[in-house]
Amino acid sequence: MKVELENLSKRWGNVYGARGVDLDIKDGEFVVFLGPSGCGKTTTLLMVAGIYKPSEGLIHFDGQVVNTVAPKDRNIGMVFQSYALYPHMDVFHNISYPLKLQKAPKAEMEERTQRVADMMGIGHLMERKPAMLSGGQQQRVALGRALVKEPGLLLFDEPLSNLDARLRLSMRSEIKRLQLELGITSIYVTHDQVEAMTMADRIAVMKDGQLQAFATPEELYDRPRTMFIGGFVGNPPMNFAEVAVSRRNDSFHARREGLDVVVPSDRGEKASASDKGIMGIRPEDVTIADEGVSGEVFVVEPLGRDHLVTVDIAGIYVHVLADPALGLHIGDKVKVNFNTSKVQFFNPETEQSLLWA
Repeated sequence: MKVELENLSKRWGNVYGARGVDLDIKDGEFVVFLGPSGCGKTTTLLMVAGIYKPSEGLIHFDGQVVNTVAPKDRNIGMVFQSYALYPHMDVFHNISYPLKLQKAPKAEMEERTQRVADMMGIGHLMERKPAMLSGGQQQRVALGRALVKEPGLLLFDEPLSNLDARLRLSMRSEIKRLQLELGITSIYVTHDQVEAMTMADRIAVMKDGQLQAFATPEELYDRPRTMFIGGFVGNPPMNFAEVAVSRRNDSFHARREGLDVVVPSDRGEKASASDKGIMGIRPEDVTIADEGVSGEVFVVEPLGRDHLVTVDIAGIYVHVLADPALGLHIGDKVKVNFNTSKVQFFNPETEQSLLWA
């Protein structure tokens, strides 16, 4: 199913939950709505589902406007954060309930329910009630109930937020594998950028009810169009510092007190067009080296494979992913190098990228 959102808005009085959202979702695509709490991602999803009525704008399914179509008639399956299972029903009846509402023949209902349950790896749990299931098993039942309808569109509202970290990892893989195998157009809401980056074909980044960007994970990561995207997409988040970029002799320099970084001409030329800019660079593109900018270790946070080291460079706190073998401690004097081919620049007033506008 192809989904198009045209200038979609939802407001309560003067308060907007979502404003002017335009999206074109391809048939079979896995799209993630990503953003912090209150950014409008769930509001937009609920309008697509038909649970909220849009204040303005249109929703198209395969070219047909569905604004006034009831949720049950939209050919959608939905998986909620709370799972929303019926506690008095066993697994079989929870999964098969949508088919019961459709008055499907008993034999067809049993065959489709068993097939979906086997696909979800819970075919042996059909007689158990939800209270007898683990969180991951309950999530599989909820997903099976959405799939048994054979919908044209799957909607996920933060479905993994109640699971522990290890189970979230396995369920991410399960959901993505199933979506690829079945080819069902899917919209997935999350505030977890790791989920978004690992699962999505394209990500719709939202802030304050408005769409910030709609692009592939790689494009959002390597070419963020706003400071918000640069800071929200990626973990640990991007470092930012206000600098002045100017040309000196044959090279471009990003400078401020205690910092002078030579940047590539293709980036420096664009950044120097603004009197001042915000330089951004990711922690993995900063290294502790024998030569570079002088700083002092402010804090060391062990992450296992790496240490997240915060370095104080003349009052700027720069996060660096460092090798634990360096044995760094608070107060150590260090040199910091920047991979300037990865540096970003933003307008300090508009927070728009100076490189990718």
